[in-house]
Amino acid sequence: MRAVVFDAIEGQPEVREVPDPTPPPGGVVVRVMATGLCRSDWHAWAGHDEITLPHVPGHELAGVVSAVGAGVSRWAVGDRVTVPFVCGCGRCSWCLSGQAQVCPEQQQPGFTHWGSFAEQVLLHAADTNLVAVPDRVGFEAAAGLGCRFATAYRALAHRANVTAGEWVTVIGAGGVGLSSVMIARALGARVIAVDRNPAALAVAAGLGAEYTLLTSPTGEASPFSLTAATPAAGAPALTPGTATPTAGASALTSGIAAPAFGASALTPDTATPTAGASALAPGIAVPTAGGLPLAPNIAAPTAGGLPLTPVFGVSDAVAELTGGGGDVSVDAVGGEQTCADAILSLRRRGRHVQVGLLPPVDGHPRVPMARVIGWELDVLGSHGMAAADYPEMMALIAAGRLEPQRLIERTIGLTEAATLLPVFDQATVAGMTMIDPRLI
Repeated sequence: MRAVVFDAIEGQPEVREVPDPTPPPGGVVVRVMATGLCRSDWHAWAGHDEITLPHVPGHELAGVVSAVGAGVSRWAVGDRVTVPFVCGCGRCSWCLSGQAQVCPEQQQPGFTHWGSFAEQVLLHAADTNLVAVPDRVGFEAAAGLGCRFATAYRALAHRANVTAGEWVTVIGAGGVGLSSVMIARALGARVIAVDRNPAALAVAAGLGAEYTLLTSPTGEASPFSLTAATPAAGAPALTPGTATPTAGASALTSGIAAPAFGASALTPDTATPTAGASALAPGIAVPTAGGLPLAPNIAAPTAGGLPLTPVFGVSDAVAELTGGGGDVSVDAVGGEQTCADAILSLRRRGRHVQVGLLPPVDGHPRVPMARVIGWELDVLGSHGMAAADYPEMMALIAAGRLEPQRLIERTIGLTEAATLLPVFDQATVAGMTMIDPRLI
């Protein structure tokens, strides 16, 4: 079969022919119809997880059972299936109580063994871990459920226990972040999405985010400093001093009116628009044609060539928008700054869910524990979702309340996946990237 393989940590992946897998006792082989390219796959390639080389990545998948091992009773060749990225052993007390996502003997395709960036993949303990995919659900949508969507669902519905009317701040509008936006809205929450990519924020707004906060993509001191906030359609505007343009209106910063869409901008320390200029004085965010503000250091230099000065931080913006801080925060990126921003954005007695991986590349990340203690915040982890919990989520999908297919941005083949994997941590995405192993 064809598969994406790399032979060394941070080595260049390539597509090559490898032996077909055979099912172990209790396991199956699945012909992969779709598999997601996720930041977790990049973490494995970069050496942040223990893997055996050579290695085939890939942990989000859907497909058709092609071979069944001895002892499997619930599945047959031809069944349409997906699987959580954490596969329990099926024997321990955690698995038997429906908590396979924390199984001490868990297997993870693409980490503990070869994964789904291939035409076929081996899966263990099939009767515990496989999930049937209804005919009306496409393979690409089903593949996205296994990691990012299911993780976000459990994080919000079962870990944070989000209720209607609560404020949820989602930092990071990639696959798991956009999943979180959609799920939080389905649970009746009010959502603020934070990202450095205007296109991703536009998708978040389309999924129901009430506000989107555009952050800076550069700057070592504070890489996620806020530059502006954009309310979704129908959301209330912020008071002067918060750099939030309302629909069709000018932005206000520190009591200074910024030009409306398409108008000239102000130069530093003046109130006179420059001819055809597009930059504002430091601290003033200019709305772009699409209604999203420009991020500093991208396309909005001042007259002297300096980047815009961020208005204030993410936590300050969330506090202003929500009247004291969010009820729930989600770090869907996995970084020291994003984790801190998420925790600091909470109101007293708030709940934070850490979904993005925090690999100890330079030592364990610093977390603002003084705030956690002083404000009695709950800090929760979410590590996927067991197959036993899928029916609840699948029922919402069947009812049309959740639409994971809307999160798919593009579909590529194995060759492009091999090229994209080493740079996926830097990729600018506005949704999920799916791989179809049948494509070249």
